[in-house]
Amino acid sequence: MSDMSEGAGRRDRRDGKDVAMAPNFDLLAGVSLRVSVEVGSTSMTLADLLSMTEGSVVELDRAANELLDIYANGTLIARGEIVNVDGRYGIQVAEVVAPDRGLAGFDRRA
Repeated sequence: MSDMSEGAGRRDRRDGKDVAMAPNFDLLAGVSLRVSVEVGSTSMTLADLLSMTEGSVVELDRAANELLDIYANGTLIARGEIVNVDGRYGIQVAEVVAPDRGLAGFDRRA
């Protein structure tokens, strides 16, 4: 997990403009977002789900070497890899999704 204070002095840029200079950025900068990482998913019947026991393995739809999806409030914002940060899971961003288009084209997860 990354310490948010590391990037506090750094400003993000979108379309060549300093995001922090946008009107009302200071007003929105403190808004909390739920960030989650999706490893993969699968479909199974209720019977299969109920028959699971300790040690059961659920095969996911993603290859082990694929990047993981990073969501902010259900919106896909980036993809990355799992890393170890002082014995805890973290995610290292490998690519930001559609940075040149702003929020247009981002996937929304229900």
